[in-house]
Amino acid sequence: MKLYLRGHDYKYAAEQMLLTLFPDQRPEYDERPPAPGENHLVLSLSRGKLWATATAKLTWHGQAYGASRRCKLEELTDERSTSRALQRILKLAFYDAGVAARGGEPPWGALTGVRPVKIPTKAMLAGATPAQAERILRDTYRVSPLRRKLAMDCAQASLAAQRSLRPEEVSLYVGIPFCPTRCAYCSFVSADVGRALKLIEPFLDCLSREIRATGKMLAEAGLKVRTVYFGGGTPTTLSAPQLDRLMGEIADSVDLSSCTEYTVEAGRPDTITREKLEVLSRRGCSRVSVNPQTMQDHVLSAMGRAHRAEDILKAYALARDSGIPCINMDLIAGLPADSVEGFRSSLDQVLSLAPENITVHTLAMKKGSRLMEEGGAVPADEEVAAMLEYAWSALSGAGQVPYYLYRQKYMSGSFENVGWCLPGSESLYNICMMEELHTIVSLGGGGVTKLVDPATGHIERLANPKYPKEYIEKIDAACAGKERVARFHRAL
Repeated sequence: MKLYLRGHDYKYAAEQMLLTLFPDQRPEYDERPPAPGENHLVLSLSRGKLWATATAKLTWHGQAYGASRRCKLEELTDERSTSRALQRILKLAFYDAGVAARGGEPPWGALTGVRPVKIPTKAMLAGATPAQAERILRDTYRVSPLRRKLAMDCAQASLAAQRSLRPEEVSLYVGIPFCPTRCAYCSFVSADVGRALKLIEPFLDCLSREIRATGKMLAEAGLKVRTVYFGGGTPTTLSAPQLDRLMGEIADSVDLSSCTEYTVEAGRPDTITREKLEVLSRRGCSRVSVNPQTMQDHVLSAMGRAHRAEDILKAYALARDSGIPCINMDLIAGLPADSVEGFRSSLDQVLSLAPENITVHTLAMKKGSRLMEEGGAVPADEEVAAMLEYAWSALSGAGQVPYYLYRQKYMSGSFENVGWCLPGSESLYNICMMEELHTIVSLGGGGVTKLVDPATGHIERLANPKYPKEYIEKIDAACAGKERVARFHRAL
């Protein structure tokens, strides 16, 4: 859709709302006027003596729709408040016109951000009751009843997690950017082991250096590690001896006496062996992921995975036999070649295994993924909605509760990803990461350290090189950069 901005340059606000209202549209900017009847939006901003006014004039399939929103100029007290207030009214004007055009509201209403839980959480931290916080979602952002309940449940989990954290605590993320093969929907930076096998050992040598530098920095800064999370890629692409070496290096270099949660994403069933799980268990892993994404063999083939549903069951049995107390399993609603019936069957099979955590993702068409580049049929938004509605009913009926959620760009139906768990088995790392509750110190390829000041909400990011070869070449800078974590926390 062509976007014409008048009196402002808030492109991001307009594009966010475009994706929310019309997920299949992509923003275009053209100095030439639109052709008669062409889909386009003119989004204008003007200021009078008392009010700033946003006006949206939308043409959609030959029909014209208009709306306006305004805020008082006295709200525009500084650069930050001005930007927030003006973007809010621009988004809402576009939203009102877009809802009229599409004939209904999206599930998350006018919310466009990745982290909708932050809104009720912030309100309750400021003294609002849960009912008052929910009314903000209802009245200001017009979020649907089901999504309001999701957000409120996750907000309560976020508040509980926040109360459990101490000021000196941080989390540790270790990125292993290797996978056996690349899934069709994936855009993560990871190397196919078949082509990058020669890089694994030098990568681990460099990662060991970064671990030692991080352990020294944490000790000198007086910081304690509360959770550890191995992600990727697929960490269990590494062999059992390689995992033992890596986890041993962490145990030797980093004080884990305050660590209450240690997650390793085993993920792909075709990387899981008894020997690897024995290493994880012996080295203190308390939570492991076995991620089928689907239990339908034809959908697995469409995703580009070599394993089958039977292999998932075998991998799960190995994980349960290992004694690791918490198992997470992921499913994706909206995969190519899947159906509502197929998704229901997959979820029923996963529930029959009784994992402590089940994460239900919605397919996102990610830039750089094979699915985005090559195209292909995926279930319609209405089918994805039916999948998620069934997930809500089945998971609730099995005693699971939602504890964290987030949204992504280009997500089917503008829905969400939700982590469910049996009460008491919430992943603290997932909550801290998504709700930005404390600092995440990231190591390895593609790791992004997120420095968080909980008192002000100020966040700084420090990214490691993405690709294994680049990470190896720039390991000196990655190690030296860890001192920035110490400086940030000393200043708090």
